This record gives sequence, C-alpha cells and structure tokens, in this order.
Amino acid sequence: MKNLPFIISFWIAILVVGCCFNACQTAKQPADSLFTAVDVFGTPPRPAGQKHVLQLRAEPLEVVRVAVIGLGMRGQGSVYSLSFIDEAQIVAIADVVPENVEEAKATLRERGRPEPDGYTQPDDWKKICQRDDVDLVYVCTHWDLHTPIAVYAMEHGKHVATEIPGALTLEECWQLVNTSEKTRRHMMMLENCNYDFFEMATLNMAQQGLFGEIVHAEGAYIHDLREYLFAEKGEPLHYWNMWRLKHNQEKDGALYPMHGLGPIAHALNIHRGDRMEYLVSVSSNQFGLTEFAKEKFGEDSDYAKRDYKKGDMNTTLIKTARGKTIKIQHNVTNPRPYSRIHMLSGTKGFAQKWPKMGITLEPNGHSYLSDSALTAILKQYEHPIVKEVGNKAKQVGGHGGMDFIMDYRLIYCLHHGLPLDQDVYDAAEWSSVIELSQISVKNQGMPVKIPDFTRGAWNELKTVTYHRKD
Repeated sequence: MKNLPFIISFWIAILVVGCCFNACQTAKQPADSLFTAVDVFGTPPRPAGQKHVLQLRAEPLEVVRVAVIGLGMRGQGSVYSLSFIDEAQIVAIADVVPENVEEAKATLRERGRPEPDGYTQPDDWKKICQRDDVDLVYVCTHWDLHTPIAVYAMEHGKHVATEIPGALTLEECWQLVNTSEKTRRHMMMLENCNYDFFEMATLNMAQQGLFGEIVHAEGAYIHDLREYLFAEKGEPLHYWNMWRLKHNQEKDGALYPMHGLGPIAHALNIHRGDRMEYLVSVSSNQFGLTEFAKEKFGEDSDYAKRDYKKGDMNTTLIKTARGKTIKIQHNVTNPRPYSRIHMLSGTKGFAQKWPKMGITLEPNGHSYLSDSALTAILKQYEHPIVKEVGNKAKQVGGHGGMDFIMDYRLIYCLHHGLPLDQDVYDAAEWSSVIELSQISVKNQGMPVKIPDFTRGAWNELKTVTYHRKD
C-alpha cells in the first residue's frame, strides 16, 4: 500500500495524457488501447522452497479433533452441526463471553458428546493452537481475527477452517497463501452457500455442459441487516462489541462478496482453468444507516451523527482471463427481500435462484421451464453429495442444511486424506475483492488488477472437483 498514492497519481496522469492525445489525433487507433487495469499490489514471487497447494492432500485422520474458536451465532451452530458427524470430536471451545462457552458445552452434553475444554481469555486461541491434540482449528470469531488465528494455527501444524471472510486485506490474503504453502496445511474459508441445494445442482449442470459455455454470472449479498447492525446489548440480535457496524462505518466497497461469489466462481472453474483478472467497483452514496439510526435512536444521537462510509449498494464487475464476466452486489442497509441472485448465463442455457428460481434451456430460450419440468431437472441433476447426505442435512438444519453439508464435507475430506472442496486460493481470491473494491470505489471505478494467488498454476487444473473416496 506504500506505493498506492504514486500508482493512482500515475494512472490519473495517463488518463489526462490519453484524453489530450485523443483530442489532438485524427488517427483511427481506439482510445481504449491506451489504458489498462492498475496493478496496485502486484504478485510477489513465491518464496524459495514453497510449492503450490492445488489439490493438496494431507495424512488421513481417523478422528478429526476440532477446536472451535468463537461461539456467537455461527459458532454455536457449528458446534451443533459438528456434533452429528461421528468422525469429528470437539476437544476445545473458546469465547470471550463465558456464557457462550457454557451454552456450547450444554449442546454437546445434550448430544451425548464428550465435554470439551473451555477457554474464555482473549488470547486463549494461541494456547489452543499449541495443543498437541487438535487437528483442525475452526474459527468463528469477528472478522479481524480470522487471518491471525488461521496463520498461527497453520504455523503450529493445524489445519484451519475460518468463517468468511478469510482475509480483509491483500496482505492478509498473501499471509494465508504463503503459510498454507509453507506448512502444507489445509486452509478453507467456510463458504456455506457453495453447498446450498440449488447451487450444487447448477454446479453439476454446468460441469455436464447443460448451459453450454458460461459467459456471465451474477451473485450478491442483499440482506437487510439494519436491526442486526444496530442491536445494542440486551437486544435479541446483539453481537459482541458491535464489530460489524464498525466495518460498515469505516469502509466502502464489497465488504462481504463471498456468499454470492463462491458458488459462481466454482461454476466458472476459477483457478482451475480460468482466473479473475481485474475488477471495477462503484457504490451509491450512504443513506440507509443514517436514516435508520435517526429513526431508532433520535436525530441527536451518537449513532445518527456518525459518518458511515459504506454506500448502500455496491456493484462490482469482474473480468476473467478467459473473457467471462461476473457481477457481485452488496447491500445490507435497505429494505429489500433477501437475495444472493446466483445466476449463470451460458450459450445453451440460463439458471437463476433469486428473485425467481428458474432455468431456461435451448431451444426455448425465452421461457422458463414449467414448475414440474424445473422440479424434474433439479432432481435429475441433483449433486452426488446431496444425494449422499442431503436428507440428513435437512434434518440437522443450518441455513436449510447447507451448513451441515459444508461441515460434513470438511470432515469427510480430512478423514480420508482428500483435497478439500475449497482451498486457500479460493479464500484469498474471494476475500481480495474486499480491499480491491474499496480502492476502485475510492477512485471512481478505476479498474484494478486481481493478483494471481496461484502464481501461474491456475491453468494446471481444468475443473473444480469435489473429491469422494474411491
């Protein structure tokens, strides 16, 4: 980031020169040949002795001994979900709120599972990572701790799974990549939306060529969180230290792109035959947080007078190396129905989950399949993993069952020594959009290059694979 002011000034100077050049020239050379996306961060060389971790396999684990750090809403759900997986044993849990630790212990007792050791001090996660009887560190803390805990855990020989986002900055993205490559430990960002039933079915359809060549995809996180963001202590939705509100107060961009981006990135085989090359990001002004704060707390309240940076609607456009386009939107401050969009558009067909679930296929490209035909094709292309564990997932629950499928797959792959469905490059690529979008927004939609976190290995594989035991 030290070179960022210089790089931006240079880019602006190029724009000015280009405009003057075009005004003075009568040649037919197109103006856009003068410009390119700005490489703000570059791609550092791989440190000596490191190799990429595409398709990384680690030693099989008879029982995966898990430590869950962070026991808020997501952490409690994870403890419950993991308790249904025989090959997983929770040996340690931690949260700075002691009541949360006791709640998680009670859940495990009710499930007939052994009671884990509990930790309540702010730095106890370091003690947990240093334990010899932990195989997997499962992180559900506030965002700022995700990368520090993940890096520390891998450095101490642990596999790590962290709630989204995996990282908040490009520096943290590279920390994750380099540490995973150095230690040969798995690092997975817990993107549960990849495991939703429709998303898995359309992934299966895409991989079997039903949509032809996918040329455009859209995803989003449109979720009215105003009541949650401003939930004070004692209110049902209150969360520790109101940390998420602080991120919306201080930053403007795609602060939470992963839910929309993850499933379509796998459908597009990102870093398995294609890669995200550059992005452009713009935001509306901020209206919703201030208006809501005034209504809830009063015109003269501290909340109403704060300078919230996060524009209500952020739209980020991404171009891939293979010429595909991606649109990602983020809005958590307006009264809109929940949507992740999840749209795939190809040369032979189209699928979208929100606002209307539908599929369109050649030769009837102008019309959705009928309800009965949609039901039939979703059954026909039901993903093999959903066939295997979908019914149990619906019984256990967790966002309709996708949380359980995610946890099941994580433990399944560690148990059998298989590559994980999501790797550290997924975590880095999807998380990098956070800071890169902020830079683009600050500079009126300036095109910004996305680093190649695989350092040239993105084309060694040709498709995303969710591995299963032979």
